[in-house]
Amino acid sequence: MQIPTIYEDNHLLVVEKPVNIPVQADKSHDTDLLTLLKQDLKKRYNKPGNVFLGLVHRLDRPVGGVMVFAKTSKAASRLSDTIRRKKLDKEYLAVVRGTPKKSKAKLEHYVAKDQRKNIVHVVSAQHKDAKKAELAYEVISQKKGLSLVSVKLYTGRPHQIRVQFAAIGCPLYGDQKYGQQVNKPGQQIALWANKLGFDHPVKKEYMTFESTPPEVFPWK
Repeated sequence: MQIPTIYEDNHLLVVEKPVNIPVQADKSHDTDLLTLLKQDLKKRYNKPGNVFLGLVHRLDRPVGGVMVFAKTSKAASRLSDTIRRKKLDKEYLAVVRGTPKKSKAKLEHYVAKDQRKNIVHVVSAQHKDAKKAELAYEVISQKKGLSLVSVKLYTGRPHQIRVQFAAIGCPLYGDQKYGQQVNKPGQQIALWANKLGFDHPVKKEYMTFESTPPEVFPWK
């Protein structure tokens, strides 16, 4: 599988993650992105032994788009610190069912994950496992009962965008987990990691990277 490279230097590797591929090895034992990238680096640079590539953030398996990996332990440590300080700017594009009541708004919920079922629920702030989930969205266009929205994440909770839009009655197109009642089996979830921005871990200059969704329904 060819993984499109968006940017690469001695410290970073920025790629476009294909849809329906796990970011790292899991119990499915399917080919994963991290292993493919390591194999590619080993081959391209003729490296002996194990290749270091640091995984610093994740995307859900069905989601595609821009991701950054660290090629050195120093870069991995600094990028992880950037994420801890909430300085990694992440923007997404999503196609949702229906139309949100407000064309531009901030969503705040408390969520908790059922680890056994791998499902996230909106809960009360008093729930023992509650974690605050925040995002801002803007409706870009609407057509035939669907809305294209841009989303800026302020927190990085599991399945956050999917859960929060389902909670306001606008589940993502194709989401089989949080929109079963309106989506058909086999439909591809319309969620795409569109932009990533952060200070370079070594050069310290702010960098932004973009990836656009494929020209297929419902994106087009």
